[in-house]
Amino acid sequence: MTDLKTGILLWSQAATWPDVVDAAKRIDRLGYDHLWTWDHVYAIFGDPYQPIFEGWAALSGLAMATERTRLGLLVGANTFRNPGLTAKLAATLDHISDGRAILGIGGAWFGLEHQAHGMDFGTGFGQRLDWLDEAVGAMRAVLDGKSVTSQPGGRYNFDDLRHQPLPVQPHLPIMIGGSGEKKTLRTVAKYADMWNAMGPLDMMTHKVDVLRRHCDEVGRDINEIEFTLGCKLTLRDTKEEAERVWKAAMEHNRTPMSNVEDDDTFWNGSPEQIAERLRPYVDLGFRTVISEQAAPYDPETFERFVGELKPMIDKG
Repeated sequence: MTDLKTGILLWSQAATWPDVVDAAKRIDRLGYDHLWTWDHVYAIFGDPYQPIFEGWAALSGLAMATERTRLGLLVGANTFRNPGLTAKLAATLDHISDGRAILGIGGAWFGLEHQAHGMDFGTGFGQRLDWLDEAVGAMRAVLDGKSVTSQPGGRYNFDDLRHQPLPVQPHLPIMIGGSGEKKTLRTVAKYADMWNAMGPLDMMTHKVDVLRRHCDEVGRDINEIEFTLGCKLTLRDTKEEAERVWKAAMEHNRTPMSNVEDDDTFWNGSPEQIAERLRPYVDLGFRTVISEQAAPYDPETFERFVGELKPMIDKG
């Protein structure tokens, strides 16, 4: 039997704060393992200037509204903050939540929000991923109670960086999102407790093989890393009804269907249909599934994901 772990990522755009809190409380009551939100300051679907909430502040509020779900950003933008500050935010959230924090981090990708806010976006993905590797190494050390001083030639200039209080958890987990084969997956192999990825099955099969090679090269057991699969579920009795609900949600988020109709991370259908699609990923090692949910948040999908879809996977 599989014990599938489940999580929900609440899109932080196009929602009111009471909507977010109500959804988080429902997710907590239903027994989900994880609750996530984005780390963006402009909306990333549709109109970028529609309402959106900042990630770390939102997580702190949700920590007070929930009791058991783990909390994190999927994933934090490394370029937004000094990594020492990010580590401090994660440790603070861990105390607010009594040990439920996950530090989610990635290289960042959305140029418009960086340009508008005057944040350094670097010269390209390659440089940002070098920054990410340096940052995650420092954050891991600081969260473990060590001192960090930067080596010459890097992005950062840490000088005997150390923090108190340490997290409530003896080992606060780090989630890294992304599947870049040369740099991101090597950083995952070196530092990550959790890895988040999404895409077609054949692509994910290849990415797992690449990650395994990186783990072998750095002397890491790949089984120490929790594979988490990202998708965007809408569950109804039929695929047609699920697609109707999904299209209404995209309209609410000011997102033309032409922008998302070729996005194969939107999974619309019955629990049986989605279970059939999901099983090969679980067999590949993705034993945690995190569904992104757009506002207006969909209680029926929340309930059917853990109440119907998860038992189908657990039974095999």
